[in-house]
Amino acid sequence: MSVVVMKPGDVPLADWRAIWRGAEVRLDPACGPAVAQSAAAIERILAKGAPVYGINTGFGKLASVRIEAADLATLQRNIVLSHAAGTGEATPAAIVRLMLALKLASLAQGASGVRPATVEMLERLLAAGITPVVPAQGSVGASGDLAPLAHMAAAMIGVGEADTPAGRRPAAEALAAAGLAPLALGPKEGLALLNGTQFSTANALAALFEAEGLYRSALVTGALSTEAAKGSDTPFDHRIHVLRRQPGQIETADALRALMAGSAIRASHLKDDGRVQDPYCLRCQPQVMGAALDVLRQAAATLGFEANGVSDNPLIFADTDEALSGGNFHAEPVAFAADMIALAVCEIGSLAERRVAMLVDPALSGLPAFLTPKPGLNSGFMIPQVTAAALVSENKQKAYPASVDSIPTSANQEDHVSMAAHGARRLLSMTANATAVIGIELLAATQGCDFHAPLKSSAPLEAVRARLRARVPHLSDDRHVHPDLEAANALVRSGAVVEAARAVALPGVA
Repeated sequence: MSVVVMKPGDVPLADWRAIWRGAEVRLDPACGPAVAQSAAAIERILAKGAPVYGINTGFGKLASVRIEAADLATLQRNIVLSHAAGTGEATPAAIVRLMLALKLASLAQGASGVRPATVEMLERLLAAGITPVVPAQGSVGASGDLAPLAHMAAAMIGVGEADTPAGRRPAAEALAAAGLAPLALGPKEGLALLNGTQFSTANALAALFEAEGLYRSALVTGALSTEAAKGSDTPFDHRIHVLRRQPGQIETADALRALMAGSAIRASHLKDDGRVQDPYCLRCQPQVMGAALDVLRQAAATLGFEANGVSDNPLIFADTDEALSGGNFHAEPVAFAADMIALAVCEIGSLAERRVAMLVDPALSGLPAFLTPKPGLNSGFMIPQVTAAALVSENKQKAYPASVDSIPTSANQEDHVSMAAHGARRLLSMTANATAVIGIELLAATQGCDFHAPLKSSAPLEAVRARLRARVPHLSDDRHVHPDLEAANALVRSGAVVEAARAVALPGVA
């Protein structure tokens, strides 16, 4: 297993991707002095006796309530317990783990006033494989992801449940088994753990990484569908796309042309082909997929900033002993990024479904109806296309922007919220839907190319076809089709489709 040495504030997206996939996390010890100085600043601020939000006052609408020194520890524990009000299914452990790492990176920058012991607790939870059980629902992305982060913090103080290598158990037992004592929160620490966008950001980052693989797989299956339909690669000519100047479009067109280079199928219809133009689902792949790539890259930039930023409140400036209260916890940037990812994923799947629909229609593809040698007796790919349509429509419904919604909370103190958690939490289900659509296209396009034998496609695309045919044979007569769909889905989901076409360097998101 790989190891990520985290330098807070300067963690590349590649490292966040590695953490999402299970890499170990170690904190760069160079951040230690800044954390200690921030914690010392809290003590100096308290010694002045003035009311400071979140340190010796209540929270939210109760900010005007002064808390006495003897109750400061209780204040921080209470905010964790009272805010752990999430509901719904447990968040996947991999996302909670990414959330822990994001919170670690934020607190370790020395702007939150937490003690070194609190930072160390997060690091040790990651090392021990202790993952708090975090209900997925309850955040509006306003004063941070309060409820989800409260469940994370509750496990740190021995309350709630946690998943461990030995299974799910009460958090206190999980900590004890790892040789850890429950954390006793100091001034400001409960608030520092709860304020922030780490739940929304973790969900959005995970989806971004899945969307990158989805985009690349769809390039491969799109090229394969073009071959199956004996479509032209002329629309992918570099000169066309340079004139438009859209970077993603140019890179996408170059990749599609490279995927088809050397194809005997393509060479067979260079002359005497009566068709003048291919349908948009083939011809406009660079324009649609390139736009999706550009949008995903913009989302990646936003999430890269957010993952390396500090979204706590108030923020502690140790050089001047100031606690400045602002609104960095508002997750609007993450909400916008999540909406962009949703739009891109929706369009990638939508275009792929149109290619499947084109392939099963003999009037458009020139192939046997529904890609079966005996249409009528056999239904062939009739219903897999329906399944793809159902998944695409589900994604369309989910793609409505979450960021345009808002609802006041906390007695109108938090009168505009981002809904980033909603926007980010839907994304993995959307990428799963689109991945299944790409799997169906892989089956259909490979089947379509079978009808052109003995002509073969390009070397990269033939490698993809061989990878599928090692698991799914040609469909001559109808059979139980579900296992075929699952096998193709698994190939797309695992990255095997892109790996098989590795001779062509496909564009990436981050």
